[in-house]
Formats: sequence, C-alpha cells, structure tokens
Amino acid sequence: MLERAPDDRLLRQWARVRGRLREEFGDAAFKSWLKPMVLQEVRDAGIRIAVPTRFMRDWVANHYGSRLATIWNEENSAIRAVDVIVAPSLSSSKTTPRTDAGDDDHEPSDAPAAVAEPEINDLSAPLDARFDFDSFVVGKPNELAYAAARRVAESEIAPFNPLFLYGGVGLGKTHLMHAIAWHIRQRNPKRRVMYLSAEKFMYQFIRALRHKDTVAFKDQFRSVDVLMIDDVQFISGKDSTQEEFFHTFNALVDQNRQVVISADKSPNDLEGIEDRMKSRLGWGLVADIHPTTYELRLGILQAKAERLGIPLPAKVLEFLAHKIASNVRELEGALNRIVAHGTLVGREIGLEMAQDVLHDLLRAHDRRVTIEEIQKRVAEHYNIRLSDMHSARRARAVARPRQVAMYLAKQLTARSLPEIGRKFGGRDHTTVMHAVRKIEELRGADPNFAEDVDLLRRMLET
Repeated sequence: MLERAPDDRLLRQWARVRGRLREEFGDAAFKSWLKPMVLQEVRDAGIRIAVPTRFMRDWVANHYGSRLATIWNEENSAIRAVDVIVAPSLSSSKTTPRTDAGDDDHEPSDAPAAVAEPEINDLSAPLDARFDFDSFVVGKPNELAYAAARRVAESEIAPFNPLFLYGGVGLGKTHLMHAIAWHIRQRNPKRRVMYLSAEKFMYQFIRALRHKDTVAFKDQFRSVDVLMIDDVQFISGKDSTQEEFFHTFNALVDQNRQVVISADKSPNDLEGIEDRMKSRLGWGLVADIHPTTYELRLGILQAKAERLGIPLPAKVLEFLAHKIASNVRELEGALNRIVAHGTLVGREIGLEMAQDVLHDLLRAHDRRVTIEEIQKRVAEHYNIRLSDMHSARRARAVARPRQVAMYLAKQLTARSLPEIGRKFGGRDHTTVMHAVRKIEELRGADPNFAEDVDLLRRMLET
C-alpha cells in the first residue's frame, strides 16, 4: 500500500474542500466538528483525515463522511475514499499541526471550540448510532414518552424539567435517551450534552472524593447544558451520592438546563430514594413506557427487517410478535438469530426453521395453554368478537374460526370433548368432533389454510 504525506497541491485542494464544507454546513458546525480535521496522509486512492477524539471521529463519519468524500472527489477525481481516524495528540498539541496551505482560519487557539468537548465526552457514555428517533417505532404503549423526548430534543429551553422516563427492561428508555442526545448534538453542536448511567455518576463522585477533587467534579457536571442519567434507581441507598446528585440536579434546573432521567419505576415507587429526591424527580413530566402490544412488536420487527434489507415471511414476523412478548431487546435478538442462521447456513427462513433456531428461547416463554386463551387468540386472528365463540351464530365468517378454536383446543389441551363443547356455549361433544374433522379436511385440501392454522398453533402451543 502506497502511503505519502500530502503535497502542496493536495493541501490547496484540502483548503478548498474545507471552504466548501464551511459554506454548506455553516460556521457553528464547521468550528465545532469540521475545523479540527487534519489532512494526515494519502493511501493509494484514499485520503486519511485525523480528528482528536473517538467521539468526534464517529460524529464526523456519520454526519459528514459521505459529503466529505463527494467534495474530495469533485476536487480530485483520483480520490475515491476518505477515512476519518483518531489522533489524540491533536487535542493537546500546542503547535499548529500540518493542515492546509492558505487556510488562515486555522489557529491553535481556536481548537477548544471543537475539542473543549473531550472532557465531557470522556465522562459521557458512548452513544449507539442505531438509537435515533427515526429507528424508534411508536405505538400506544410509548407514544407519550416519544412525544416528550422529541419536544426536549427540539427545544432550546427546557419545556419540562426534568423529563422522567420509566418502564421495564428492554422497552425503549435507553433508545429514547440516545435519540435525544443525538438530535440535540446534531441541531446545535455547541450545546454540551452529558449522558451516563447512574452507576458511572456514582463512580465518578466516589473517585472525586478519594482524590479530594470534588470541586472539579461539581464543575464538570454543573457546566453542561443537558444532563442525562440512565437507570437512576441504582443510586438507591447511596446517601452521599444521592446528596450530590440532588445538588447537581437543583443547580442545573435553577439555571434552566435540561435534565433527563430514566428508571425502571416511577419516582414515587423508587425504593431507597429520599422523599425530597422523589419529589424533585416528579417536578417535570413523568412519562411511562408500557409493555409492548402485539401490533407494536410486529411494527418493530417489520422496521428491523426493512433495515436489514432481508425479505422475511410475514408469518415468521407474526409468530415472533406473538411468542416473544417480554421486551424489545429479546425480540430483536430473536430476529437477529433467525437472519444469521439463514444467512450463514443457507437455510430458507420459515416457521419451522424459526421454531428450530429459537427452541431454547421459545421454551423459556412456554406456558400451559387454556381454552380461553385459544378462543381469544383465534378471535383476534380472524377479527371476530370473543363472544362469537359462545354464540349460536352460524355464518361462515364466525363458524369457521369457532371450528378452528375447537380443533386447537383438542390438539393443545388435555380437555375432553364434552368439556371443550361446554366452553363453546354448551355445545355437544359431537359438534366438537365435527369441527375437528372439518378442520383436518380443510388443512389437507388448502395449503394456505393449513399454514394459517399452523401459525396459530405455534403461537399457542406449549
């Protein structure tokens, strides 16, 4: 691989590239994210550009990388790729690094405009680029939390302080926290956003106490524009940490700086948290994220399958949405396993394959099925009323789903035919026998109908 330092011609091109970036993205974005970039070297048909921090590298690559490569290629058709790398020495260098000839706007004293963030970024947890608002699937269980998060992310002045998000594991709290941080940094890179877990806050505080450096600790946390603390329940019972968090919280709110908190319970239900802290946490907007519905889980799976760019049978997605109702993280993990197995092994993705690949996960979700559950699931599937399972209506749109439910009750429960009949409006056992024979006959004659019944069975079976 041929490597060489940039010559004067490339440096002049780099100056023009920077000028165009500044024109396109504006002074604020340029000074905060693009100005610190240093033309490092040429590798074959590629350019390597260095920045001081890993966070800055990820941000530049994600938000400006494509445009940067396009502009470079327009200036020099031989350049077909641009790599952004980290050179930590840039953040502490006291001399102007080798950059671009003729760019009189690059002064060493201006570096803090872009690299004043490293101190905050060193404390902040890394953000997952996948967790933005566009990839968050909204439904009734999370619509309030989503709307509140968007409002906070799009407002320069705190609309409610704090925003307190709570819900069970894997329901989307962390996704929304990351989305808020990404959106704020994209809209206004000058706003200082700090995102970290309550455990890391506690660790940093204890470390400051140990090193007798609490003044610096207070300055770091109280100088931010947006403070985001994930899983605040982990400071329960830690009195000194709660005390410091309480004062930090008050200082930021008094200055109208935005605070966003997440937890697994509402403020009033948090155990081991002082009453005054509970009261403070509930001052702003408390938004809960409920357990997912079937419709929301299906929407999440469809969105993820679309992002993966892999066509997946609708029946497989419906099966997963019905069977894995615990949390979104586990649901997406199941989909990843199916896709990986299909891609690596080359096996066609279908219901049987999904059941084989996820046998351990599905077993963990197994439970004894009841006739009532069968009736409810079949009624939902065929879009009829639950009461139709017990009614005397004989219209085919009602009678056929009722027969399917009787068939599944015979297959999936240990109930006798008379017992099953009684659960369906006091019908005779011969009616149940007729229903079972009819469904078996239809399954043999109609592959689509058979697949439909098999899907329902897989959703229900133990």
